[in-house]
Amino acid sequence: FSAEQEAQALRKAMKGFGTDEDAIINILTKLNVSQRQQVLITYKSTIGRDLIDDLKSELSGNFERVIIGMMTPTTMYDVHELRSSIKGAGTDEGCLIEILASRTNEEIRRINENYKLQYGCTLEEDIVSDTSSMFRRVLVSLATGNRDEGTYVDDALAQQDAQVLYEAGEKKWGTDEVQFMAILCTRNRYHLLRVFEAYRGIANKDITESIKSEMSGDLEDALLAVVKCMRNKPAYFAERLYKSMKGLGTDDNTLIRVMVSRSEIDMLDIRREFLTMYGKSLHSFIKGDCSGDYRKVLLRLCGG
Repeated sequence: FSAEQEAQALRKAMKGFGTDEDAIINILTKLNVSQRQQVLITYKSTIGRDLIDDLKSELSGNFERVIIGMMTPTTMYDVHELRSSIKGAGTDEGCLIEILASRTNEEIRRINENYKLQYGCTLEEDIVSDTSSMFRRVLVSLATGNRDEGTYVDDALAQQDAQVLYEAGEKKWGTDEVQFMAILCTRNRYHLLRVFEAYRGIANKDITESIKSEMSGDLEDALLAVVKCMRNKPAYFAERLYKSMKGLGTDDNTLIRVMVSRSEIDMLDIRREFLTMYGKSLHSFIKGDCSGDYRKVLLRLCGG
């Protein structure tokens, strides 16, 4: 890998009349995110221009959004997505839930640091000013990045947690959402998997069915996302991708964000889950749903 060679090749693809989009796709999709950062710096030092500015002036639409997303460091990409989901026209609750429910403590810590540096206020302050009631509390809890990340499971406590959830939901008239939040947003993954098992034994139904019947709207979505991420994160993202493309019109925001943010983390697993869950490959789904350079670059991120 030579950052200088790639920088020159990118400049060549954009210089003169017309842009060579294929060259841009080929260069950027074969690099990983840290190599792209090196190219960014080298481009400026050897060519004296800003690569992001050049890309923005040459590209447009969803294709441009994917490429700029790929050129953004991982944490900063999450930071930008969170900020625009709060500060854009209307709140994109789905984006807030997706990022906060799926990132590790360490990732959340980095997001919080960079968010504050970038915008001069904390992510929590923005969440609090833009959301309300129990949904707000769940997001604030997730945004602290304070989940137990150990592997220890206390069977008696798991049994007790399952009982508490049962009594906070199915068993009483009205729902005690705070109990759901306290358990689902703080316990470690292995413990929660045991809790879900025990819950099925007590309530005779899956925890997700109870959440669906006891709650609604954004709160329901947030807690379901937490449960799904605990059970199987790639399957959660496979579902996000499927829903972004099925039906009328495409939810490009979600499609782009998941493809860009997971491409170097668990894309192979996501593809496998997608095929298992929907009987069609992610590749064929993207192919049927997108077009042009946008489709080309997404297919490269998808691989296979």
